[in-house]
Amino acid sequence: MSAPLLELRALSMAYATPVLQQVSLTLQPGEVRVLAGENGAGKSTLSRIVAGLTRPLSGSMLLGGVPYAPASPGAAEALGVRIVLQELNLVNTLTVAENLFLRRLPRRFGMVDYRALNAAAAQRMERIGLAIDPATPVGRLGIGQRQMVEIAANLSDACRVLILDEPTAMLSSREVELLFRQIATLKARGVGILYISHRLDETHRIADSVSVMRDGRVVATEQAAAVSTAQLVRLMVGRDVGERLARAPSAPSGISLKVENLCSGAAVRDVSFHVDGGEIVGIAGLVGAGRTETLRAIYGADRRQSGTITVSGRVRDIRTPADAVAHGIGMVSEDRKEEGLLLAQPVRVNTTLADIGKLARFGWIARARERASSGAIGRSMALRAGSCEQAVGTLSGGNQQKVAIGRWLHRPCDVLLFDEPTRGIDVGAKFDIYRLMAQMAEQGKALVVVSSDLSELLLLCDRIAVMSAGRLVRTFSRAEASEQAIIAAAFSAWVGAAPAAATAASSPTPFTEPTYP
Repeated sequence: MSAPLLELRALSMAYATPVLQQVSLTLQPGEVRVLAGENGAGKSTLSRIVAGLTRPLSGSMLLGGVPYAPASPGAAEALGVRIVLQELNLVNTLTVAENLFLRRLPRRFGMVDYRALNAAAAQRMERIGLAIDPATPVGRLGIGQRQMVEIAANLSDACRVLILDEPTAMLSSREVELLFRQIATLKARGVGILYISHRLDETHRIADSVSVMRDGRVVATEQAAAVSTAQLVRLMVGRDVGERLARAPSAPSGISLKVENLCSGAAVRDVSFHVDGGEIVGIAGLVGAGRTETLRAIYGADRRQSGTITVSGRVRDIRTPADAVAHGIGMVSEDRKEEGLLLAQPVRVNTTLADIGKLARFGWIARARERASSGAIGRSMALRAGSCEQAVGTLSGGNQQKVAIGRWLHRPCDVLLFDEPTRGIDVGAKFDIYRLMAQMAEQGKALVVVSSDLSELLLLCDRIAVMSAGRLVRTFSRAEASEQAIIAAAFSAWVGAAPAAATAASSPTPFTEPTYP
């Protein structure tokens, strides 16, 4: 075997508590090494040390056999080490082209050569199949498209080690395939790749090896082909999380949400569907198909040009999120850190924020009642936090998402909209959230779930609606749904095929226990 491209020796790091403890591993040229583990296991901290974003307390690194201790991300990049973080590092006010070449803008006569810049950006995006005008401001892109821009920015010819932290969490199946092709190309060039993902099926598709981290340590390193998904789960969480999602059948409670001929900008065109109480309906589609925009238009976060929204049998004029909440609609955003949570505020504030009036007396918040309510919600969700006074920004991604969902336990809503509810969440917390959603459906709530993870939709949903180019083109019952059928429907409008008649009015299929993927 050739000398390691990257070698980590006994790296340790601590903040209030130890985060990394004597972590050692090697990465060979052309190897894809998956780092698996629950949130808080130390994966992201390890990757940040390698990328020069964080300095370890102890330990050492070698890059190509030479001592390596980058003092900054710029120093790491100069040596060919690049990272794509889960939290995007783009400037929304700059164009796609400017973000792609931010540190190396081409110049002519002392000015930025935008013609050369846009041409180079178009070429870079073509490599990953991204069809976007390079002059488009990044702030106008959907979050999945922004993720692809971030990836494209790091596919430099000078790259020796590429670190990808949850790169597919916001991508559709098509974008995932495009990314995997690029990974294969990089492997052939001898680039070493550290790949962090909670989607365990990806491990067996692209990984050569997998290192499992738990409590800041590497507890196992195996060849990917030699370890099963069930074994990985046990190594990650130290226990069996169960393999099935059981949901008791709920009594029919009538249509809770009915959307008719909804239009919102160019992204949502004449969308109609309904959700019964006790039912979970998924919305699938490619990035840019209008899934998130549909939820935002229902919730009043985006302007609705036309169409009607009926909640529990009454047409509601929803112009703002406050209107939606007042009429019994809650929403968990795909971007919990930017739109869903007050990161600097404690768990207590975040869980009670949607119905603070319930806890007020004479205009003052009753802190004791607020703490009691927040504590009860935390216990019901198995929230891992030191106390209800802990800042939400210090929690793991899975626990942050539980807090975002818990807000709608404090203020009960008949209709709940979930946009990418398990993005960037480890397998243990993911299954906890699945159970929470199943319990909400059992209580008669109507749930709408947008997810880029088709296995997640097939696991959870009674029906799956598919959007393509802004339109709802097909709705599948549980018996009809399959990954192949959903993907074919998702591409239908993009390739010019006539959209199939939407079957949103079809009756839901009785729920059966699916197998956890």
